[in-house]
Amino acid sequence: MSDLLHSAEAAVKIAKKAGADDAWAAVSRNRSVSHSFRDGKLESVEESTSRGLGISIYADGRYSSHSTTDLRDDRLESFITEAVALTRALQPDPFRKIPDPELFAGRPDVELERLDPALAGVSADDRLGWCRELDARAHADKRVISATSGVFSGESAGASASSNGFRGDWEGGYLGYSATATVREGEDKRPEGSYVAYGRFLDSLPTPTEVAAEALKRTLDRLGSTKGPTGKATMVVDQQAAVSLLSRLMGPASASSIQQGRSFWAGKAGQKLFADHLTVVDDPLIPRGIASRHFDSEGISAKKMPLIEAGVIRNYYVDTYYGRKLKLAPTTGSASNRLVTLGDKSLEQLLRAVDKGIYVTTWLGGNSDATTGDFSLGLRGHLIENGTIGAPISEMNVTGNLADLFSRLVMLGNDPYPYSSLRAPSMVFEGVDFSGA
Repeated sequence: MSDLLHSAEAAVKIAKKAGADDAWAAVSRNRSVSHSFRDGKLESVEESTSRGLGISIYADGRYSSHSTTDLRDDRLESFITEAVALTRALQPDPFRKIPDPELFAGRPDVELERLDPALAGVSADDRLGWCRELDARAHADKRVISATSGVFSGESAGASASSNGFRGDWEGGYLGYSATATVREGEDKRPEGSYVAYGRFLDSLPTPTEVAAEALKRTLDRLGSTKGPTGKATMVVDQQAAVSLLSRLMGPASASSIQQGRSFWAGKAGQKLFADHLTVVDDPLIPRGIASRHFDSEGISAKKMPLIEAGVIRNYYVDTYYGRKLKLAPTTGSASNRLVTLGDKSLEQLLRAVDKGIYVTTWLGGNSDATTGDFSLGLRGHLIENGTIGAPISEMNVTGNLADLFSRLVMLGNDPYPYSSLRAPSMVFEGVDFSGA
């Protein structure tokens, strides 16, 4: 870590020597490993390592950013010197300034546990053994005609330094398992299901056997699938599908999207746009959180931030550049861990309360318009019949507007999806438009 920080500081000094008014440098080192297994055989092994530097140059009211993987001293000096010269040839941008050092103050020191020491001890034999476990369980039904499994992991470290006093470093790691199974149904149908689990610590993950069992269950649940009905219905979205839906809702919640006219969140701060049930907080200080951090890419010290409180928009993601353009105080330029306040019912209790409707397990393509919030999404899932999961359905769409949809949110589960930086539970919406048979 000290070597990385030294390299970042050296890059800043070179930029200053070349005539830059200010500079921000980040040096990172990354390693990833993945094993893929198909039908009892190792299909591929991929390993990559990288080391690189990114530097932002501020010179004579102008700005540019550059990156390189060649960190040899002589090449780095010529690279940065040329970058400063190129920056001076650009058009001035009065909104581009190095972040104010006041934003660096109050950096938290909570232990985030971003790197599991056990990762260093994971061997190639361990990975192959896990692949075999995944593969064996994914083939546990005689109707399976193919299964693909994988084990993937990564480790990273980095450091940043600036000409106006910022110094910081970080490290992190993750490991995960994946499985996909395909079964034969009749002459031409090949239902498929998959499941993935990953996290920072091995002891927080399900076993490979459990991951493959869930993938196989999701596959077998697709047997006999038909088109669902057209019309309005209550929609229950499972925890994993809810993550994707909320990601679409919150994608435009940034100052950059607002300034560029690409956000239906624009001008809505302080207004009630969604149902009372929806409260979302961005919390970068969760130990072992997938997106936990002490500071963001601009050095802004991490802190908990409410995004939506009981349906009311409280904050946007505001970086320093677009904050200046919109005359908004910076918050942070990117999302960390986003937590949805949970309800008090399990999925089974939600289904019983609904009695009849559509249960969505997967989104299949589609699109949403960040400017208006209008969306149309393909889906697969099940009918809800007498408060339980019924016949499987697919080849149908749900359409509407995201703001309107989340104003129709009537219940939340107590089951947040654990393998994402956005921890969303199962959700229930009333009066949703479906098109199918």
